[in-house]
Amino acid sequence: MNRTIPLILAVALFMENMDSTVIATSLPAIAVDIHTSPIALKLALTAYLVSLAIFIPISGWMADRFGAKTVFRAAIGVFIAGSVACAFSNSLPAFVVSRFLQGIGGAMMTPVGRLVLVRATPKSELVAAMSWLTVPALVGPLVGPPIGGFITTYLTWHWIFLINVPIGLLGIWLATRYLPETAPAETPPLDFPGFVLSGLAASGVVFGLSVVSLPALPPMAGFITVAVGLISGVLYLIHARRAKNPLLALELFRNQVFRSSVLGGSLFR
Repeated sequence: MNRTIPLILAVALFMENMDSTVIATSLPAIAVDIHTSPIALKLALTAYLVSLAIFIPISGWMADRFGAKTVFRAAIGVFIAGSVACAFSNSLPAFVVSRFLQGIGGAMMTPVGRLVLVRATPKSELVAAMSWLTVPALVGPLVGPPIGGFITTYLTWHWIFLINVPIGLLGIWLATRYLPETAPAETPPLDFPGFVLSGLAASGVVFGLSVVSLPALPPMAGFITVAVGLISGVLYLIHARRAKNPLLALELFRNQVFRSSVLGGSLFR
């Protein structure tokens, strides 16, 4: 089995997974520097999750439309740009926007990276290849907090984001050199109403549940946002049954294996 492709893709997943946890131990230092409270900085963590919720559904269409390899490299570039913006943020709004930009890159890296692996690997070798992709990436959340604490203590918190720059550039170079070329495919027009509804549904629930107890916002704001998300989810279900090419095809759940893996995985997570 060719281990080069999954290990290259694992670089991006490692960077993303580490970044999601490296910030945790640095929140007090960041809060002092940008003149806010650590609790208010939860908005920055939430902004990242909201960005993932909005843009992950569109990642498959983007990969088909522009080519998986192209989108994967562009996603790393966006993630690097968001990381640099985080490092130079000097206020809570700027930091929140920068984390949202990071999330756009992260939303494309993971699913598109797995798509590249699936398309480049024979089915008989897919499980082994997925292991080589997943195991290195899982190291990221383990090393994130101690690395974040070390950097914040002995350097400055800005470097927890700037370390993504060399890792990301290495990932782009390796992807350019070793990943197989993937030509854009014929794709139907983007299901824009589905994109809006799915984005509102996922981001509404994620944002609402994240901020319902946040002192910076009244609890009612969280409850209203969750309600908007749930209503949008229902509207998307109605839309998907009528649309010719829905963004997220619900008929996939007719496949027992897919249905069991998604439902079981969701409960586990």
